[in-house]
Amino acid sequence: MNKIALIVRKELYRVFGDKKMIMGLYVIPVIVTVAIYVLIGKMTSVMTNDIEQHTSLVTIANATDDFKDAVENSGFSQNAQINYIDDVTYADKKASLDEEVKNSDMDLVVCLSADFEEIADEYAAGGSVMPGIDIYYNDTNNYSSKAYSVFNNTVLETYKNSLLTERYGDVDYLSVFNINTENICKESMANTQFIRMMLPYMVIMLLFAGVMSVGVDAIAGEKERGTLASMLISPVKRSEIAAGKLIGMAILSSISAVVTTASMVLAFAFMGSDSTLSGIGFGGVSFSALQIVELLLIMLALVLFYVSLVALVAVYSGNTKAASSAISPIYLVIIALGMVTMFRTGTDTPTYLYAVPVYGNALAVGDVCSGELTLVNFLVSFVGTTAIAGILTALVTKAFNNEKLMFNA
Repeated sequence: MNKIALIVRKELYRVFGDKKMIMGLYVIPVIVTVAIYVLIGKMTSVMTNDIEQHTSLVTIANATDDFKDAVENSGFSQNAQINYIDDVTYADKKASLDEEVKNSDMDLVVCLSADFEEIADEYAAGGSVMPGIDIYYNDTNNYSSKAYSVFNNTVLETYKNSLLTERYGDVDYLSVFNINTENICKESMANTQFIRMMLPYMVIMLLFAGVMSVGVDAIAGEKERGTLASMLISPVKRSEIAAGKLIGMAILSSISAVVTTASMVLAFAFMGSDSTLSGIGFGGVSFSALQIVELLLIMLALVLFYVSLVALVAVYSGNTKAASSAISPIYLVIIALGMVTMFRTGTDTPTYLYAVPVYGNALAVGDVCSGELTLVNFLVSFVGTTAIAGILTALVTKAFNNEKLMFNA
């Protein structure tokens, strides 16, 4: 029993006697976890406020005076820029208006039936034809979805009650006009909305997990076992040893990136029957050869960044446990950066943000899925991440020349 207690005390002392271990195991994870949830809450609040404060761009065709009054009385116009047009103008501009809704340049288009009031009067008198209201919106655009929801719950409800009171005299009528809604959005955006949210998060998380398992053992593990010390005293330059380590880690992790990419593409193919020489996809979602190459290059750049980052942490750690403890909070931060990309509004993301490692890569992966990744954003993401990886690699090489670090002195 005393021997068991001795071993227990030894293990506890090994952890609690090391300030770095205490920070890595108990302090930093708490700080990072709280920070992540605060960040997520902040991003959610920012996204919600952005949507709420956005001035909706709305075009209404054939609006009657009563309908305009309903728009004003409902309060919808207080946070909307409304353009009223007649039937002739609408007929001429319908195609361009649909395109504006699809491209998120217009949030909502509403068209009342021609001669709406006459048809409503005839229906109230016992006619069989009910007047109609056509609504066009884009549910992949948060601004458009919000405009449609508010318009439907305020303006149409106000107008319905007005018609029931003034023309029908009975508020118990179930309906006084038909509402026809049409979701106008880019097919790529509609089919990939969920994937665009989840795939970046999965890529960010899985790649780092692979690099972490390889990198910690390759440097911190060999330091702990003493095999790295043997290499350092051999007639080989420290810079060459560092380069060899990093290249080996990069190759192993790059294989992981290739396997991850291939598995995702194959999974998409198996989920449906769409498969051609020009692209692979499922249920309307497809990846062209160019998109597959873009995705692969983005992931390879991310792997280089991860490898250099993990290697730097491992060099400054005395053993594998210390390295794992130090990397854990970094892992949480990386997961948070992947999750933040889920909280994107309808506005275009500034190009410079694509240069931010991890976050920019997640943005780029999401854009690849929807076919929205531009050449500029791709280059900014790839070059920015690779450049940061180069800086970290230089720091790792410099650390290899530090005797105190390499021999745990």
